[in-house]
Amino acid sequence: MEEEKSLNIEEEKMVDEAFQHLVDSYLNTKHRKKVELITKAFNFARHAHQGARRLSGEPYIMHPIAVAQIVCSEIGLGSTSICSALLHDVVEDTDYTVDDIENIFGPKIAQIVDGLTKISGGIFGERASAQAENFKKLLLTMNDDIRVILIKMADRLHNMRTLGAQPANKRYKISGETLYIYAPLANRLGLNAIKSELENLSFKYEHPEEYKAIEKKLQATESERKSVFDEFTAPIRKQLDQMGFEYEIKARIKSPYSIWSKMQVKHIPFEEVYDILAVRIIFEPRANIDERNECFNIYVALTQLYSSHPDRFRDWVNHPKANGYKALHVTLMSNRGEWIEVQIRSQKMDEIAEKGFAAHWKYKEGETTEEEKENELDKWLVTIKEILDDPQPDAMDFLDTIKLNLYASEILVFTPKGDIKILPTGATALDFAFSIHTVVGTHCMGAKVNHKLVPMTYKLQSGDQVEILSSSKSMVSDEWLHIATTAKAKAKILAAIRKKERIQQREGEEILDEFLAKHEIIKDTPNIDKLCHLHSFSKAEDLYLAIGQKKVVLGNLDDAYLRGKNTDSTWKRLLSFGRKKQKPVENIEEQPKEEQKLDKKKPLIINDTNIDSKFCLDSCCNPIPGDLVMAYQSLDGIFHVHKLQCPAALRLKANSGNRLYSVKWEMNGEKQFASTIKLNGFDRIGILNQITQVISQLFNANIRKLSVETIDGVFECTIVLYVHDTKEVQTIIKDLKRIPNMKNVVRI
Repeated sequence: MEEEKSLNIEEEKMVDEAFQHLVDSYLNTKHRKKVELITKAFNFARHAHQGARRLSGEPYIMHPIAVAQIVCSEIGLGSTSICSALLHDVVEDTDYTVDDIENIFGPKIAQIVDGLTKISGGIFGERASAQAENFKKLLLTMNDDIRVILIKMADRLHNMRTLGAQPANKRYKISGETLYIYAPLANRLGLNAIKSELENLSFKYEHPEEYKAIEKKLQATESERKSVFDEFTAPIRKQLDQMGFEYEIKARIKSPYSIWSKMQVKHIPFEEVYDILAVRIIFEPRANIDERNECFNIYVALTQLYSSHPDRFRDWVNHPKANGYKALHVTLMSNRGEWIEVQIRSQKMDEIAEKGFAAHWKYKEGETTEEEKENELDKWLVTIKEILDDPQPDAMDFLDTIKLNLYASEILVFTPKGDIKILPTGATALDFAFSIHTVVGTHCMGAKVNHKLVPMTYKLQSGDQVEILSSSKSMVSDEWLHIATTAKAKAKILAAIRKKERIQQREGEEILDEFLAKHEIIKDTPNIDKLCHLHSFSKAEDLYLAIGQKKVVLGNLDDAYLRGKNTDSTWKRLLSFGRKKQKPVENIEEQPKEEQKLDKKKPLIINDTNIDSKFCLDSCCNPIPGDLVMAYQSLDGIFHVHKLQCPAALRLKANSGNRLYSVKWEMNGEKQFASTIKLNGFDRIGILNQITQVISQLFNANIRKLSVETIDGVFECTIVLYVHDTKEVQTIIKDLKRIPNMKNVVRI
């Protein structure tokens, strides 16, 4: 009893200290001081969550305090947001209602808490249909109050910081949806610091070994980077001092997740990632000089000290990114012969870059009206609003469409009149057409880029001047969905296709009505169901559409079937002759076989006896024993195994978390698996023979496929071979690297 009492006293002290730290942080901001209101919200939340605990065992109230701390210190919001953060789980987890919150704290805090309650439990629900619906709710709250999404970001960040208390399958799901949606959304909102931390935490929990390895290498090379940084920045500091600047120069180290991503995409080791170090100059503008001009003054001074890379200059000062980011980026050649990127920002630009719209609005105080602030935010929200205007988005298409533009890097292109349009990298002429106007997009037939005629599939580059060519005869088609890359264009194309299909549905229903009237058959639900069954459609709307599109032509066979004169199977064979068989519609409500019998807290075991009957090693990433993997259980009960870093796995983690399982390999080393390695180097006589000797003779591994190409003395070779596990692949790679003239060997 004494021990329990002592524990309670310690916990009370911990809670009080955490709240006091929050209050101290708030008092250090420039916000109007409303400590009484914040204290009132804290006491209310503390009482409401009394006795509740998190999975980690700590009192639940520590979570709302931590979220409020992030909202205050890391996003820079004020008392309304801090109170809302403290209260964000009260309605969800206790008997209190939104009306109770409104009566005690007023309508604004109640509105924000209500918005947070509606999107509680993460973006994604248990079913695919709920996923899109919850995500729509999340985005719709932006229209009401941007603070809802900012507090939700803080909530997700704290959940990621404490993810270690969750079982493995939950970690996969939460990490997956964080990487798939939350980190890109943070990026789009300009919350750079939060975006980076969300990525790193997801990486840490999904790939702990790789994370530790990169962290260890970063620590091992820290002193060398410091030496490079000090040597490179010494003349810069001297120059800025002479110019009379107040400034700070920071070393920006590439995050472990960014390093790992580059290693994966380029198939290179850590040692070949050359842009780990960047330099950031943060300055206060001198009196009566515009901060944009100051950025260029510093840029000119730097180019007098070091040579600049002609293709790596980025002017985000005059042409900010869509999320409000401003800075000048220039890449300079150091005295050691290394390219180093330098980012030039004012103090204001830096705070906006790290804290996003909250800081942006703070700097707007006194300069613009509330209406102007809202208009500025609306520019960012316009794409999302247009997608939400589409009344029937398919669940998965909706998520993928939004995802398209959350993380995309940007290009600047020009209209014929010289106006600037910001588009994601990879955007086509068709995307540009829809960015101008929906009517221009739907009638697009091609474009002139820099006065040269190009098709609508043409991929635009930064600096292109684009004129859209249109025709009233040009009509939207399904193929356009493969041409468009932006969320706006895809949403508008889908809306146009659906509008066209609705017209065809009405025409099809009219044709069916005429047919039934002509044959004196009653149009009722049983007869419509019979025709749907006969033509393999799941609902009447699909039948009407097929009739309207002339894919189904009603005739004597349908008349006879409705009158019961022929067997089902006979007419189905006749009607399906020459017609492509439709895939059955998957019922997302259905559960996989045996799902309820499995304990998701324990990993599934893959061994020699069950690998062929229960598991499928998916070809998208070709996992082999030793790889970090997860499993997705399909409706037929089979477990589909993916590497954790596989793009398909990332999508599954975000979309189907309730069907994911952690997995362990327990193979006895007899079974072999296909693995692919890629090699390149300088060609010479006999090198291919040495490669095959290492694989076949030294390791007795069977080569399934080998392709090699040599251009101007440089060869590239891809080999598919059979191995037992990842250790064997790593040993083979190690030996292949010892061959003279071999430059790079990686598993892909």
